[in-house]
Amino acid sequence: MPAIITNKFRIHNAEQFVESFSEATPNVYYLSIGRPQAYTTSTRGDARTENEGSDTSPITPVDSIKDEFYTFDDLLAAKKIASSDVSYVIPRRNWTTGTVYDYYRHDYGNRITGTTNVQTANSGAVSIWDATFYVVTGDYNVYKCLDNNSNVNSTVEPTGTSTSILSTADGYKWKYMYTLSASQQVNFLSTDFMAVTTNSTVSSAAVNGAISIVKIKAAGSGGANGTHTGVAIKGDGSSGVATVTVSGGVVTAVTVTNVGLGYTFAYIRNQDIVSAGATSLTGAELDCIIEPKGGHGKNAVSELGGYYVMLNTNFEGTENSNSGDFTVVNDFRKLTLMRDPLSGGSAATANTLRGTKAVRFAASPAPGTFSADEEINQATTGAVGKVVEWDATNRILYYIQTRFNDEGIDVNGNQTAFSGTNVITGQTSGATGTPTGTSETVNNVVLTSGYSSPEVDADTGDVIYVEQRAPISRASDQTENIKLIIEF
Repeated sequence: MPAIITNKFRIHNAEQFVESFSEATPNVYYLSIGRPQAYTTSTRGDARTENEGSDTSPITPVDSIKDEFYTFDDLLAAKKIASSDVSYVIPRRNWTTGTVYDYYRHDYGNRITGTTNVQTANSGAVSIWDATFYVVTGDYNVYKCLDNNSNVNSTVEPTGTSTSILSTADGYKWKYMYTLSASQQVNFLSTDFMAVTTNSTVSSAAVNGAISIVKIKAAGSGGANGTHTGVAIKGDGSSGVATVTVSGGVVTAVTVTNVGLGYTFAYIRNQDIVSAGATSLTGAELDCIIEPKGGHGKNAVSELGGYYVMLNTNFEGTENSNSGDFTVVNDFRKLTLMRDPLSGGSAATANTLRGTKAVRFAASPAPGTFSADEEINQATTGAVGKVVEWDATNRILYYIQTRFNDEGIDVNGNQTAFSGTNVITGQTSGATGTPTGTSETVNNVVLTSGYSSPEVDADTGDVIYVEQRAPISRASDQTENIKLIIEF
């Protein structure tokens, strides 16, 4: 039984996602970075191997319960996404001279009356959402193409913000939709996507059910030449009127003189053109283009296919590095979007969260210098871990414990916690350190008996996006701008 999920459903899902950031009881989302260790083929504690690809070619993440648990093993840090960091976006299409743009039609994909063919755009698109019917100009104005002058090249860049239809010298007709603000240009404009928003002035001027464009489907023959005014636009709306020009016995132009209102279907009949003075005209057929609900510009998100959402997040240099949240001495290979994780047993609310474990060493005997990514062991407990960062100033070692040998699994196949005041040794550097065993807070790191758990509670909330990539190195004077685009 044939069925479709419509574009409106996709936009509905995008709307629900965006609203979830700011509604009365909002969801809380964090974008996290992780995976400081290289991708490899690793042996787990149960002697099975995991092929993770390589740093130059990591494998595609798997959507499984197993992989969701993996996410928390090597988490480094997470940053909260504010509602101001979220925007509807659409594919970016820069106006370029010499390009034939599709024009807006309400019936792409529908069968052409009297045939088994479907209505397609000049580009070949059979859906308005795939058609190239809008552009962004050098002024960051966004326009919808209403007429492409019978598929000619666009050579005049549209300008201006009038709510009226804009005609350019190349025969194109454009509808101004909105302008990308300076903030949107910085935060929600990429090479491939751009923010979409409704301009209130344009929306207020929109007319529901207006007929602005009429296309000549069949020019007819035998008609009396002249400019024939007062041709009625028929259908379920009212007041629509056009002027039809006949030259050489055929219809050569149609101009709407009153757009009317309330049309969801409309047509201009051959006999109505005849009644207006084009006597003896036969076979003329005109297509009245039906505007979207509310009229052009009423809802730019819906009209331009805003079923994409962009999340814009910055990881700024040493942001909260004094509490170990964002290290700048190690790289990362994984991005994760988490919904409603817990922190310390309660809903996470902090702007940034540390994902690593930590231990503070006593000043005497003086600890050695541990190396990033080296294995650490605690002989007394058998615990195994992997160094993320060594803070020599505060004598705090940040580390992770994964489910792989030499990274978190001991000789007995268990993931044993580091504990007590037993010496911890670096297997590459040879450095040693003795945990303080003291409960204290040092540089916002809350230590209990010398140890600190991650600020993100493992295996809480939902992991809804995972991206594995080549390593990205961090630096104190560097900001990583992450623009995550989600298609619904």
